[in-house]
Amino acid sequence: MKIAISGKGGVGKTTIMALLAGELKKQGRKVLVIDADPSPHMAETLGIRDAKQVKPIADMGALLAERAGKSQGSPFYNLNPEVNDLLRDFMLEQDGIRLMILGAVQTAEGGCACPENHVLRKMLKKMLLTAEETVLLDMEAGVEHLGRGTVAGADCLLIVTIPSRSGIRTALKIKKMADDVGIPQVYFVGNLVQNQDDEKFIEQELGERPIVFFPDSKAVRQAERAEQSIVTLTEGVNDAPEQLVRILLSEG
Repeated sequence: MKIAISGKGGVGKTTIMALLAGELKKQGRKVLVIDADPSPHMAETLGIRDAKQVKPIADMGALLAERAGKSQGSPFYNLNPEVNDLLRDFMLEQDGIRLMILGAVQTAEGGCACPENHVLRKMLKKMLLTAEETVLLDMEAGVEHLGRGTVAGADCLLIVTIPSRSGIRTALKIKKMADDVGIPQVYFVGNLVQNQDDEKFIEQELGERPIVFFPDSKAVRQAERAEQSIVTLTEGVNDAPEQLVRILLSEG
């Protein structure tokens, strides 16, 4: 099963994806996490050793340009770059969870990094279509990635929102685009919920009830501030990760 996650920046999608990875692992599933956020920090959230020393592939400009066959001043590049060795050489693994940090190529002043991004998209597509594990894809915030087809190949999209109007507006935009591109299963997930009033607000504004609500957790905040793994966190999250996995596996 290939599960992607998105939402407005700051709603906690990386945290929820890490908790989901931990719960899937606990249930005996093999898990591959792909961090395709322009500011990746899944390694820290998963508790990967020496996470700060890990360089996203998107930051390896020379390697990506070489792999794309990009020549200076030429508009042409390789449309079918070889990526199998990159998937092997830059895959991290710890405590039974594999992680690939793609990141995203950033350009200044509207510049184009089409060849480099093409290599990243080829890697992402390869992992989504061929991986034997349950794949969790942490995408960039917002809705633009859906327009670029980044999520093609995902079986399911989780849209995270918090009890705020801006978070819900973004969630509804993502839902519309996800429906337009034909993602088979699209679900809302509530996060940073303090009480039933928050749950009711989210449900009313979305027009449907999220499949699960994650609490506004002091334990999660403390773990993140201390740069500790939240994968095995049990207190402060209720049974939300278990509920989420149960629903996804029953639907998948």
